[in-house]
Amino acid sequence: MSLELFERPKHGERAILVSIDFGQDHQELLREFQELASSAGAQTVAVITAKRSAPDPRYYLGAGKAEEVLETVREFDADVVLINHNLSAGQERNLEKLLGCRVLDRTGLILDIFAQRARSFEGKLQVELAQLKHLSTRLVRGWTHLERQKGGIGLRGPGETQLETDRRLIGKRITVLQKRLAKVAKQRNLSRRTRIRAEIPTVSLVGYTNAGKSTLFNRLTGADTFAENQLFATLDPTLRRLKLDSLEVVLADTVGFIRHLPHDLVAAFKSTLEETVESDLLLHVVDVSDEERPSRMHQVDSVLDDIGARQIPQIVVYNKIDIKEQSPSVLKNPEGSVESVSLSAVTGEGIENLHAAIESFFQHDILQAWIKLTPDEGRYRSMLFASGHVLHEQHDQDGGSTLHVRIDRDRLSRMNIPMSRFNSDNTKAIAGAA
Repeated sequence: MSLELFERPKHGERAILVSIDFGQDHQELLREFQELASSAGAQTVAVITAKRSAPDPRYYLGAGKAEEVLETVREFDADVVLINHNLSAGQERNLEKLLGCRVLDRTGLILDIFAQRARSFEGKLQVELAQLKHLSTRLVRGWTHLERQKGGIGLRGPGETQLETDRRLIGKRITVLQKRLAKVAKQRNLSRRTRIRAEIPTVSLVGYTNAGKSTLFNRLTGADTFAENQLFATLDPTLRRLKLDSLEVVLADTVGFIRHLPHDLVAAFKSTLEETVESDLLLHVVDVSDEERPSRMHQVDSVLDDIGARQIPQIVVYNKIDIKEQSPSVLKNPEGSVESVSLSAVTGEGIENLHAAIESFFQHDILQAWIKLTPDEGRYRSMLFASGHVLHEQHDQDGGSTLHVRIDRDRLSRMNIPMSRFNSDNTKAIAGAA
């Protein structure tokens, strides 16, 4: 007797959560999994836990625990069983045969949430790509209609089974999505290069999901990005210009991180995460009211390391001080650079400290100097004027010019202007304020 395909879970379905304790951070993982289930729209009717030293090859949970789950499914007439671990295709198939209902592992649940949250064209492409890559490993489900060869005129490939045809179609769709995403990524790179040419620095908000990044983004820029007290409330990256007293930056709100973020999602969102990788400064937003914040900060740094953004300078932003009834504060290192800012994105307390910290970061290594150029060094003069760093110019009798400039040392070094052209008597570094 063949089993029918189970429909994808819908909002509000009755769900049974299953989590196995392997002896490390289980309670934290379980709480997070319950939040994930709620964010997906599931109605949790029961939570089943167990302790094991290693996963069971057949059911992951073990035969006895699987029977307990079956009894609970029947008792509550559950629609879906959510497993707080990543199952193999065989384990997922075996559980669905036994339980007679849909089974989703941790990766499948996160993909479901992402599918609900994606709004932009790029975001939808990225989610579909991740879903298809995940699905391609789970086509062998044991349903008999996938085991037989297709029959009928015009309905069969050259000796293909239905399973082989499905794999081929999924492979073609993945290729199409990758080409479309490559085109979108190319357009994003053009926009990024335009900002670089205009010397506009980029600041990215990063942090664990639900730390308050989007609320802070809205507070800083006046945008109306969707912000809600749930995991992955926003998925698509948003860019806005932020005008400060002495400079302008591009602020990027990015997808929140989470423990064991599926590798397919990290790969699919590579072009989005490139906005983080190419940033000049990261604002690491942390929920100060979260008891697990040290662990979650470590998880964020781990993901940043995975995508190649760990070396980018960070300012830690401790958010939600209103919940802890704390006062705004700023912590600096011995060199005088800001390490962290405590604020409330909801009330706005401490926002001015963050403004000052961002400005201080981009002004801490500003050079103000006179540069004397010969008549044949016009290219240097053009670069300095094009980048908007010339404060004053004096023309010399020999056809050359002396420029009074204010410029970041790193940008100046990229122009390869000989240091012999600088008037050392009038050269000074500006620390902090303009």
